[in-house]
Amino acid sequence: MINKLNLSSQPFRNRTLPYLLALLLLAFAVAGAVLSFVSLRRTTAENEIAKADVAKMDAELKQLKDSAATIKQQLTPEDQSLLIAAHKLVANKSFGWSRLFADLESLLPGTVSVSRIVVENVYQDNQQTKAELEFAVLSRDYPGVMSMIERMNNSGIFQAELRGQDLQKTDSITYTEYTLRLIYTPRSGFNNAPTDVAQTQGGNAQ
Repeated sequence: MINKLNLSSQPFRNRTLPYLLALLLLAFAVAGAVLSFVSLRRTTAENEIAKADVAKMDAELKQLKDSAATIKQQLTPEDQSLLIAAHKLVANKSFGWSRLFADLESLLPGTVSVSRIVVENVYQDNQQTKAELEFAVLSRDYPGVMSMIERMNNSGIFQAELRGQDLQKTDSITYTEYTLRLIYTPRSGFNNAPTDVAQTQGGNAQ
């Protein structure tokens, strides 16, 4: 009777639990693999859609470029001149002429006076509006004119280059007209007013 109650010679063994744990781990592994596969398929499909969109946009861009080239070839020289003039008109309307005159005035010495300003071109450079000017001043003070040119080139808004000198004489006064080529770049952040002066007749101010 005592021998039947002594279980030390026959320890407890549960052969089912390890198999259950293994099956559970296998189920988790299979679920993870399925989720990864689904995610991979979704990513692949999205990549294919993106590639198709890029290819479609490239085709549309090429078509637009071809159409633009065809239209440009069909334009007569007069039409091309009108198109260029239209672009310049748009640039002129967005340009701050009153700001230009204020910037020029701030750099002119008292011995120099403006005789002529001609706006030769207005254009866009890296989304920045610029103007190419023919600028003439009258002065009897040559060092003053050279100092003005140096101040312009150091201002960060003007690039000045002396192009010519013309001696002028009257009955009582002798002076020189200096002609300069200016590239004007307005300071960023300035809000161009639509009522700025000198927006008429091609933007020339004399």
